[in-house]
Amino acid sequence: MELETKLHRRKKPIMVLGTSSGAGKSLTVTAICRILKNSGEQPIPFKGQNMSNNAWVDWDGGEMAYSQALQAFACGINPSAEMNPILLKPQGNSISEVIHLGKSIGITTAKNYYKDWFLPGWEVIKISLSSIYKKNPNCRLIIEGAGSPVEMNLIHRDLTNLRVAKYLNANCILVTDIERGGVFAQIIGTLELMRPEEKKLIKGIIINRFRGDLSLFEEGKKWIENKTQIPVIGIIPWLNDTFPPEDSLDLLEKNPRSSNPEINVGIIKLPSISNFSDFDPLENEESIFIEWIVESQNLKKYDFIILPGSKQTIKDQLFLNKSGLSQDIREYSKNKGDIFGICGGLQMLGTSLEDPFLKEGSKTCSEQNIKGIGLLPLKTTFFERKITRQISSESLWPCQSNINGFEIHNGHTELDNIQNPFQIKPIFKDKDLGWYKKSNEGGTIVGTYIHGIFENDEWRNQYLNLIRKRKNLPPLNIKTKSYKIKRDSIIENLANAFNKNLNITSILN
Repeated sequence: MELETKLHRRKKPIMVLGTSSGAGKSLTVTAICRILKNSGEQPIPFKGQNMSNNAWVDWDGGEMAYSQALQAFACGINPSAEMNPILLKPQGNSISEVIHLGKSIGITTAKNYYKDWFLPGWEVIKISLSSIYKKNPNCRLIIEGAGSPVEMNLIHRDLTNLRVAKYLNANCILVTDIERGGVFAQIIGTLELMRPEEKKLIKGIIINRFRGDLSLFEEGKKWIENKTQIPVIGIIPWLNDTFPPEDSLDLLEKNPRSSNPEINVGIIKLPSISNFSDFDPLENEESIFIEWIVESQNLKKYDFIILPGSKQTIKDQLFLNKSGLSQDIREYSKNKGDIFGICGGLQMLGTSLEDPFLKEGSKTCSEQNIKGIGLLPLKTTFFERKITRQISSESLWPCQSNINGFEIHNGHTELDNIQNPFQIKPIFKDKDLGWYKKSNEGGTIVGTYIHGIFENDEWRNQYLNLIRKRKNLPPLNIKTKSYKIKRDSIIENLANAFNKNLNITSILN
């Protein structure tokens, strides 16, 4: 009770709730974080529980959702796992890995999660809140909810919506997505399912992703305000800037950005894909067109293909084999194709995958030792504990430059001496972070454990210049704008768009 009293004396937290998943909570929090930073405040993002395989590793080696890391960047601060104290990483079949304060502490089924993990989860959320306020007594928390706050079958065990709002006595904003249709029913239905003391916390409503003439919604705005007695504090127009989707299912809905691409990139859409924010720097290259590959096909139309990270490498390797994509990738290599694997993608490009502890999607003993695609002379063994750490190294190929990123993987990879290890060379001075091989046909096969590798501008440009040279294209200008500067510019544009259409001052106190 004493802790709750102290929390209530702080600057009033702002909490963003949604009428559904995908309503725009993450971007709304990101925008508010930057708006408040620009106004001289000290915002800090927080999401008690997130479910995502798109992860980030903080400087203490703690795992957290990338969306909270992005929100921290919007605040101008380093991400910390305290900002996302519970991360659930889906493994399929209603099973998830449970991560508390950045550390993996168990596996759970959906059925048992609320029974076994609710009380420990609520404790770790309170510990994180207390720690954040102790370190930053003048901060204002900007809190993101999850899904809908009124899932009636789960609400008594909901860790990250109204329980947090009531605990902090936060000023809450309800965000709804008008693009989905049914916006009036979304708002009224959500509010009607709240208890009176919960509904009182809702201080404003945001209509998100509005297309067309705002004046046409003026009558709708008045109706909502008369019906709910809650002001509509913002009508946010449809925005075109690309941000990483929270859910891998949303990847297929992303529209290509490049109007006149010079390089076509194919990314394999693995069933257990993880860390797809690795490709944001490529999404923001005007010369690149990206397509997601979901089934067997001739890959020759792509200038290079990428095997992304995987939450369950064995499971995804079996998918590649069954779908025919493993053979497609081998054929692509024979035709001078350039191939790039990241983390699980690196592992699958090797010769063998051994999973003695059934950590990477093996279901039977026969799946504990399977062949990889076989394009790199590497073998990987998965152990019980994963590696999570920030990386600072120096590259040897395709240029010498300083490299930053992070590792987040199970498994140790080493040269397969049964093959011809002399064909393969290290990419970095830290020799176990990645390898490359020039194929006999003229292409390159590259694999690295470093997530965020394409955020390193000089390295990315030099790799893309290898591809461009094969297409007789001029090299990229080395002085092109840094991706991190581009990312910050996108956040700034997002904040400006929200600021023009949002009355944020009405809910600050």
